[in-house]
Amino acid sequence: MPNLPSRNIHWRRRLSNGLALGAFTLAALIVTVPLFLILATVVYRGLPALTWSFFTQIPKPMGEIGGGMANAIVGSMMLLAVASGIGIPLGIGTGVFLAEYGRNKWGNIVRFTADVLNGVPSIVIGMTAWALVVVTQRHFSLLAGSVALGIMMIPIISRTTEEVLLMVPQPIREAAWGLGIPHWRTTLSVVIPTASSGIVTSIMLAFARIAGETAPLMFTAFGNAFWNMKLNEPTAALPLQIYRYAIMPYEQAHQQAWTAALVLITIIMLTVIVFRWVAGRGMIKGAV
Repeated sequence: MPNLPSRNIHWRRRLSNGLALGAFTLAALIVTVPLFLILATVVYRGLPALTWSFFTQIPKPMGEIGGGMANAIVGSMMLLAVASGIGIPLGIGTGVFLAEYGRNKWGNIVRFTADVLNGVPSIVIGMTAWALVVVTQRHFSLLAGSVALGIMMIPIISRTTEEVLLMVPQPIREAAWGLGIPHWRTTLSVVIPTASSGIVTSIMLAFARIAGETAPLMFTAFGNAFWNMKLNEPTAALPLQIYRYAIMPYEQAHQQAWTAALVLITIIMLTVIVFRWVAGRGMIKGAV
């Protein structure tokens, strides 16, 4: 009898723990199930038209058999590569400044600007890139599209990089300073390699964010029915092709759009997997 209250408390705790675990599991399923439903839908609708010609041929007029989106696939890769070349260095540099040197009014201004820019609609960024690049060049171009996407990457990478660098323990910095290593060298050789996995995660988030953007490209890259390998010419891109085919009144175009969506998701997933693999093997730390 004396042990009865403790047993009741024990069972109440187990019941509370079970209910909490069930609630957390249900929340995880609610988040995960829609993702798998989307993936399953895209695979189901896009796989039937996934042929080798889809990767090797350019689009054909509606009604003709065959055709693909090779130019759009290459165009998307070029856009993402150039945009990454713009956004990743600027984003990481801004994040390092905010974490290591930004505890002042200038850092607050940069931080506030990044937060505001992160919430600006992508179509507004596209219009801004149009005004800055397209109007100056007097024509649409791959460079203009890359500038728009690169601008979208900067706030995501910078703010995430800042938070990751702030998680590096302060004694690590102090140990390097105690050895006479200057602040800038400590940041490059100690702090950044320590936080490299988190920085890679921020890059992946930004990459996935811009990979499917359509609105900025409508004002900048514009699209192209043929091949383009030049920075100063309009270029095709998978998001643009998906949008234009989806609004066409042809079943063939809709099928091509689903297949393009499948290819786009696959490119994003493969890129994320490669980034994670590189970060997991410590190649980035070794490079730094």
